[in-house]
Amino acid sequence: MSKKVLIISSSPRKGGNSDILCDEFLKGAIDAGHSAEKIFLRDKKLNFCTGCGFCNTNDYTKCSQVDDGNELMDNMEQADVIVFATPIYFYAISGQMKTFIDRVCSRYTHLVNKEFYYIMTAADSSKETVQFALGEFKGLMACLENPVEKGYLFAGGVWQKDEVINTDYPKQAYALGRNV
Repeated sequence: MSKKVLIISSSPRKGGNSDILCDEFLKGAIDAGHSAEKIFLRDKKLNFCTGCGFCNTNDYTKCSQVDDGNELMDNMEQADVIVFATPIYFYAISGQMKTFIDRVCSRYTHLVNKEFYYIMTAADSSKETVQFALGEFKGLMACLENPVEKGYLFAGGVWQKDEVINTDYPKQAYALGRNV
């Protein structure tokens, strides 16, 4: 059965390490017969959540802010599979990803039975690096109804742009997408 895959890249660098891995995941998913789309958060206008409460007085159907947030939430609702991709800075997900996750508040009750994958890159390759970042994603998962975490790719030891190309990580990202 074909699935609709949405990849959300929070890399501030177009063509950066995590973005390269997103493209490989995308190719794998398409080669497996799924429809797939990548959204680059750096190309979107996304304000911080203000905690105004508008969403919880409107059945979590929209956010009061006028930016690309509602469109991004529409895309998430329509997807079967959601991939969050982020570089890891100081043992945490990128600021762009955190801002995005905070804005999920406006529709989190509508994200039911979704499959999730994570792609993370970091200069450091220690296990602690990925555990802190995964904890941030798990915080979101704890608030969703029946999320299915399908897997993740942690590409450690890559800092400079394109450094991931000369590793096995692109093949792993492709395989992860192919196995959606």
